[in-house]
Amino acid sequence: MGSTETTAATNGEGNFDAFKNDILMLHVPLPPDQAWIDKLQTKYPGFKVRWVHRSWQDYGRDDETTAPEEYEGVTMLCSYYPHKAELLPKLKWVQLTSAGADPWLDHPLYLNKDVVFCTANGCHPPQIAEWVIGTYLMLSHHFLSYHDAAVKDGTSQVLRHLTTVDSPGMRMGILGYGAIGRQVARVASALGMEIYAYTRRPKPTPESRKDDSYHVPGTGDPDGTIPTKWFSGSSREDIDHFLSQDLDILVVSLPLTSSTKHIIGPAQFDILARKRTFLSNIARGQHVDTDALVAALKADKIRGAALDVTDPEPLPQGHELLKMPGKCFVTPHVSWQTPYYFERVKAIIEENLERQRKGGRMVNLMDRESGY
Repeated sequence: MGSTETTAATNGEGNFDAFKNDILMLHVPLPPDQAWIDKLQTKYPGFKVRWVHRSWQDYGRDDETTAPEEYEGVTMLCSYYPHKAELLPKLKWVQLTSAGADPWLDHPLYLNKDVVFCTANGCHPPQIAEWVIGTYLMLSHHFLSYHDAAVKDGTSQVLRHLTTVDSPGMRMGILGYGAIGRQVARVASALGMEIYAYTRRPKPTPESRKDDSYHVPGTGDPDGTIPTKWFSGSSREDIDHFLSQDLDILVVSLPLTSSTKHIIGPAQFDILARKRTFLSNIARGQHVDTDALVAALKADKIRGAALDVTDPEPLPQGHELLKMPGKCFVTPHVSWQTPYYFERVKAIIEENLERQRKGGRMVNLMDRESGY
């Protein structure tokens, strides 16, 4: 474990001196990409990239496992977890490796308005959309039930007590129509589903519905044309109105803030019970009241649930949500995984360096008041 640091050389392209006094530190559980480091340092003479490789076991304990001198002179940071503010007195930009910033919201560096924060919004949508649709189809087509029956009996037979319903005509509500929600909508609409979108701020015009965040080419809904209807608001009444739209499937893809914690609780499950809505949560476990979810599943108020995030996380051994085959499917916060993830983060870093050099607005710039 250690860091890789190289100083840029000057060549025919060495006319970009915007970052000659800057050091970008990357704290990631991946070995250094020396070719990428060399590319940036050649493009921007004097610019330094300090790549600190952390194992998955040490990830999140950066302050404990990194020597203080590693932080010297750092002006830019790429990381998921917060670092001690006193180690980074010159910091001016944080490029998160996550779409959400919830670990940072009370941190002194986040509260310092002179430090710019950008998210990794757009790195997650392809793989998470596949998780949402894959788990929904797996449960609605009873793949696990057929598999378990075949393993138990050694034969393949029709399970007459199970009913499968296909997707055309289904109505999906996406609570949080950001980059992830837009790719979920793209895939779901290809299956014939109708999409209802919910955003905190109103999106009354075609221009306001466009998305200027990073996205993998050919994915998402950058123009915001897929949803049949748009809903908005920040109150519980606004949320409840959206949930009452006879949704067959509800996808929770919100950032976690103080106002969105337990946004789905007993009252909301009572609303969803009218259509026995299927719940898919790929955002944060605390968006959903776990006790209320267990009660709703037991009372058959909802058709089922697919959870990549839980509260608590991970669930303790033997938890009730882990003992509901055919009704609830749980994975340990892995829907974001893909071998292409950090390639996309690096693309955002490159884009934001260029935008800074040209004096433009950075991509995925965070709104401090909203928390995303």
